[in-house]
Amino acid sequence: MTPEFSRSIHIDTLGEGPRTITIEADAAERAALAARFGLAAIDMLAAEASVTRTGDIISATGTLRAKVIQTCVATATPLPVSLSEPFALRFVPALAADEEEIELSEEDLDVIDYADGAVDLGEAVAETMVLALDPFPRGPDADAILKAAGVVDETEVGPFAILKGLKDKLGG
Repeated sequence: MTPEFSRSIHIDTLGEGPRTITIEADAAERAALAARFGLAAIDMLAAEASVTRTGDIISATGTLRAKVIQTCVATATPLPVSLSEPFALRFVPALAADEEEIELSEEDLDVIDYADGAVDLGEAVAETMVLALDPFPRGPDADAILKAAGVVDETEVGPFAILKGLKDKLGG
């Protein structure tokens, strides 16, 4: 299946020096990405990257820009979010089925496998965007709305809250 925002770059088209690539999602791609990532909307998604090839390893560094509408997890209020997120990605050839898996270090976390001689910068940018978003966005009035609805926060329940209640009753 082709990702919604696919921007494949065949590695044999990359020369020895860095190549600047600018990509931007159109309205249909943004709508499909918003549906996949559970966002109310993606109003803009673009990136500029410097792409370099060193043997079979492709490096892409740059900045993604996005304007999205998330939904408050507590109140369902739309929350507009603007991102300007730097990224540094490394694309490496995918392991063959008979190759042994390797353990990745912390600096390898932004490593993406590729196959068939092409990397997908669009999909990598889309995934980077969603990882940069708050996974549990809350609006500025979420706490007040929840409190008014009778929802207590974690400091008001549990053993320490019970001890605090006893202390308050004993006048301490």
